[in-house]
Amino acid sequence: MALFSRLSRGRDADMTQGVIWKHLLSFSIPMALGLLFQQLYNTVDAVVVGRFVGQTALAAVGSVGSILNTLVGFCIGLSAGAGVVISQRYGAHDEEGLSDAVHTAISVTLILSVVTAALGTAIVTPMLHLMDMPESAFGEAKEYVTIYFLGIGGLLVYNMGSGILRAVGDARRPLYFLIFSALLNIAGDLLFVVGFHLGVAGVAYATILSQLCSAVLVMTVLTRTDAPYAIRWRRLRIARPMLRSIFSLGLPSGIQQAVTSFSNVFVQSYINYFDTACMAGWASYNKIDAFILIPVQSISLAAATFVGQNYGAGDLRRANKGVKQAMRMALAVTAILAVGVVLARRQLLGLFSEEKDVVEYGARFILLISPFYLMICFTSIYPGALRGIGSAKTPVVIMLFSFVLFRQAYLFANARLFGNEFILTALAYPAGWVVCAALLAIFYRRSILCHPERALAPQTPSAEGPSAEKG
Repeated sequence: MALFSRLSRGRDADMTQGVIWKHLLSFSIPMALGLLFQQLYNTVDAVVVGRFVGQTALAAVGSVGSILNTLVGFCIGLSAGAGVVISQRYGAHDEEGLSDAVHTAISVTLILSVVTAALGTAIVTPMLHLMDMPESAFGEAKEYVTIYFLGIGGLLVYNMGSGILRAVGDARRPLYFLIFSALLNIAGDLLFVVGFHLGVAGVAYATILSQLCSAVLVMTVLTRTDAPYAIRWRRLRIARPMLRSIFSLGLPSGIQQAVTSFSNVFVQSYINYFDTACMAGWASYNKIDAFILIPVQSISLAAATFVGQNYGAGDLRRANKGVKQAMRMALAVTAILAVGVVLARRQLLGLFSEEKDVVEYGARFILLISPFYLMICFTSIYPGALRGIGSAKTPVVIMLFSFVLFRQAYLFANARLFGNEFILTALAYPAGWVVCAALLAIFYRRSILCHPERALAPQTPSAEGPSAEKG
């Protein structure tokens, strides 16, 4: 115990004691800043493409997120599972288990980087056909996605490495690395697109090079620390018990994110039904939407780490108090941001395009969807908290039902009965959020977090974990 305390002193944080809201806030703020700069990757890409290449290129780059996330989401789900295992071993002061978990997680990530690059480049063309990508944007979309997948290793390694640091309460250093790489990405976009006139290929190159730099930085920190979660290359191996724990926690989350993203390929096809101006307006709206969700995502990650550590320490009552505090914080901040975006919608959309029809479509999306953002607090905080205790099989099923089956049935009915009415199409996402939030609230109220008297002292992680991502 003394050795653990001595080695772990520094930038990591023990959340099993102290003031709850201070832990959540001190963790969430750097996390929010990190997500802010991470989002700048795609946003700057969209701004530069929309301003210097054109509407069609903006539509191409902005509409392929579901293709990228089909594979990337699966890998990030596994990273989330690894983060839970690591935070639980950290909370239990299990140095040997912590080290095994870290080295297994990194080993799996390196393998997945190669597999994802190969598989991603192979599925680009059929996926673009599935989403009915217009011929005018097909070539640029294919070029962007192909380059992105070829350099995907940097993103996956960074996410796993930063997840390890966050699992032990260190959200600051991942933030510093993201700030640096985001600024590098901006410079690269301007150099490759404005200077070298490489078009969508230029923004793809800038993105993967920046992500590679962030991966190198986070891995440097993990290899140079003396803490129990340090990476030692000679110890890289896959420990089967930890692999089983990571997969049992992360695989359902990864599958859920992959399936949800794959289903969003078809959602995009309903948007593509209109025209490239609508596609560009939807792409612009989505960039703004991503910034609105940053606080709830960061608070969800803080809640997952808080719950994971306190579950490892055997204090479920404290874990539940943390979830309640996190929910109040998320609802308040999200409401304020949603109102602000509605009021400033045209000015924000004007950053991406000066074309009137693009701005008009984007403004309509914002007005229709913004009132439902509070639902995302429930679909993020509750799964994150449940992931922290390794109890999430049902939440994964709920999210798949709400974000895939229900949403696809909704859109199919809209197309068949109402001729793909624009307003109903735009409300497909909020409809899924409402259904998911209601079902998750019911399940959470029945969990051991709300009924700690039912729980036995935790031994090892044994169940699946959902994502805390927007569906």
